[in-house]
Amino acid sequence: MCVACYRSDNSGKTTTHSKAADIDIKRTETGGSNDNTDVKVSDTYSKRAHTRTGKTEDDDVTYDTVREDPPFPNGRLTNSKRDANVLNFHSADYPFRNVSLPWATRVDNLVSLLTLEEIQLQMARGGHGADVSPAPPIPRLGVGPYSWNTECLRGVVNAGPATSFPQALGLAATFSADVVGRVARATGREVRAKYNNYTRHGLYGDHMGLSCFSPVVNIMRDPRWGRNQETYGEDPYLTSTLATSFVHGLQGNHSRYVLANAGCKHFDVHGGPEDIPQSRFSFNAQVSELDWHQTFLPAFKACVDAGTYSVMCSYNSINGVPACANHKLLTEILRDTWGFTGYVVSDQSALERIVTDHHYVNDYVTAAADAINAGVNIEVSKNNVNGVFMQLVPAMQKDLVQEETIRKRAKPLFHTRMRLGEFDPASMNPYSTLDLSIIQSPAHQALTLEAAMKSFVLLKNKDGFLPIIEKFAVVSVVGPMSNNASIIYGPENKSPTVNVTATVTPLEGLRQLGLTVTHAEGCDDVSCQGYDAQGIKTAVEKADIVLVCLGTGQLQENEGHDRADLELPGQQLQLLQDTVTFSNGAPVVLLLFNACPLNVTWAAQNPSVSAIMECWFPAQSTGTALLHVLTNEGGTSSPAGRLPSTWPLLADQIPNMVNYSMSGRTYRYSNAPALYPFGFGLSYTTFWYSELSLSNQTIRAGQPLQGSVVLRNSGKVTCDEVVQVYIRWNDQSLPAPTLQLAWFDRVTVTGGTSQKIQFTVTRQSMAVWLVQGWTISPGSVTVYVGGQQPGQITSVPSNVLSQDFVITGLQHLDKY
Repeated sequence: MCVACYRSDNSGKTTTHSKAADIDIKRTETGGSNDNTDVKVSDTYSKRAHTRTGKTEDDDVTYDTVREDPPFPNGRLTNSKRDANVLNFHSADYPFRNVSLPWATRVDNLVSLLTLEEIQLQMARGGHGADVSPAPPIPRLGVGPYSWNTECLRGVVNAGPATSFPQALGLAATFSADVVGRVARATGREVRAKYNNYTRHGLYGDHMGLSCFSPVVNIMRDPRWGRNQETYGEDPYLTSTLATSFVHGLQGNHSRYVLANAGCKHFDVHGGPEDIPQSRFSFNAQVSELDWHQTFLPAFKACVDAGTYSVMCSYNSINGVPACANHKLLTEILRDTWGFTGYVVSDQSALERIVTDHHYVNDYVTAAADAINAGVNIEVSKNNVNGVFMQLVPAMQKDLVQEETIRKRAKPLFHTRMRLGEFDPASMNPYSTLDLSIIQSPAHQALTLEAAMKSFVLLKNKDGFLPIIEKFAVVSVVGPMSNNASIIYGPENKSPTVNVTATVTPLEGLRQLGLTVTHAEGCDDVSCQGYDAQGIKTAVEKADIVLVCLGTGQLQENEGHDRADLELPGQQLQLLQDTVTFSNGAPVVLLLFNACPLNVTWAAQNPSVSAIMECWFPAQSTGTALLHVLTNEGGTSSPAGRLPSTWPLLADQIPNMVNYSMSGRTYRYSNAPALYPFGFGLSYTTFWYSELSLSNQTIRAGQPLQGSVVLRNSGKVTCDEVVQVYIRWNDQSLPAPTLQLAWFDRVTVTGGTSQKIQFTVTRQSMAVWLVQGWTISPGSVTVYVGGQQPGQITSVPSNVLSQDFVITGLQHLDKY
């Protein structure tokens, strides 16, 4: 994607620089980078010290080298000289540059120095496009430009070479807060390294900043929604836990500075439709107070509690009020109740659509007043230089908004920039030393391989066919997903730039399974409208094993496009059926690359399909991860991913897309049998649970419940197990979910050994939303502990234990 970038000259003026945004600028200076300034997320994240010799790990990529001066006087300067010049540039004595003062004092000073017109322009320039990004400099105060819109859900997007991690739904399938946190930390470090490089060369624009529009914490309430792949699945507790880890990982844990700031989206009641049966831009989500609070709000509350600096308001209306003009949502809930002090950014063109699509008001002046009064701080437009927030001053002149409100909304923007280190000497900020040597570093490549391996979910393994323990004479790898480097990344507008040299496709990785490898894609593309049956027959008829790679691409599920159904695209099912027919009894392994659930009932029930594995969009390490998991590389590579969403058995189980009632949706509110239930996933071993113990059989309302269980790996293979704790309220009069995940952890258990697992059910997990707010009510509750949900028809070969406990008394928690 090519955009124009801001370049600052010594006068403080900005000019358009037509440099491709997806090209990094290679450093030619020599210098050092010490990664030890970054604190570990966990003990498994190793520190690495890099030394610079003028060559980076990106040297296999061609860059344009920019020689122009950075946006500071006197040309290219060393850090110490640059720091001194910045501090003295126009504004040496302004309190906002005094690092000894409290943040609030510095922010108050800076905002007090701005004219209303300057604030208006800052708040109207959140991106997206060369005319509205970055927020412009304020030369008289020595304030530089700043780029607000960066995408970094699982790697840096649209910003040139970057390590690409599995898509978010695949990360959710790891059921590992540790993995998500380390992926976010690695992503944050690459975001920071790129920002350091861009600003060093005076480049600013979309995808060049430190403020991420990530994570996506919407609930996967409908399996056909085109953006399910960006979420952490259908469960609020799982989503909240992983979102918390992502925010902590991305933002770092330095006491003073933020590595890169998170932005949780899309707030709120946003989970389809994109385009089927109507447009997301005008959709009005009609939601009950119960469903709103019990399903759609909790993950955003977790983001706020985790310290996210930003929240993005969504396109849709909520019960008739556009989210970005919704005072109840953005002020009463977000700020007044939850205590959020960061900034709210609009989704792209969402403010404009208050007028053009929702017809909520008739003009931009009124829309600007409604949005800022509701709680919006900055606008992302569709490259509209005369966007909604360019009408803030006219709105004030019409008494639709107060000057105090405008200045108040500007403060979180500059507080964020201060915490990112913009107004302090670079020598104070350890993150300022990160450079491009960490892009695709060995540590990050190892992490994306680990994440991919841990995301795979084994759905079927007939007679223990996997792992593969022998090398075959002839291996056939077929299907439209088998050798397409870009497809395995997921939609190109939501994934880091494809690095061909770092990417291993399924075909490339699986070649090592056989002495001879045959291959046919069988389809003209993923849509598979054109199908070559003869090519499939030729590829598979002499094979000793066939691996079939099917799934979806960005034309099937993506932002702006929902799935009409859950069927395999085009003639992909025919390809699979022909493979079984033509392969003459050779075992067939089905590998799925998708996000939305797929109807693979035929494969699940057909004995000729030996195994099915859900792979999601694993990105650059796909082929290597597949080889490791399919062969149990090192004896410790068993699949242990678990489904973060329900795969429906029948199409008629799915309610209408526009129906926002949770009744009949997700495992929490549906009793319908599933093809594969939430939390399901097989392993190369078997587990057994015993000795379930609760700390108390009776607890007072508001007390947490402690418990323990003994987990035994009863097989010979060392494997990970995802321990899942669910609760069920036995008082049927409570408006509680049918079942609720209340705790989980992914643990490694050596074959033939046992571990004692300690768990906690928090008071929040025991609360049910009533009219007066979150309430812990007296009564009996059942705890279930195992590697799956209780009572599933499709189940894993392990047991689930249960015990009851009683809550006495009553406790009211927060209203929201």
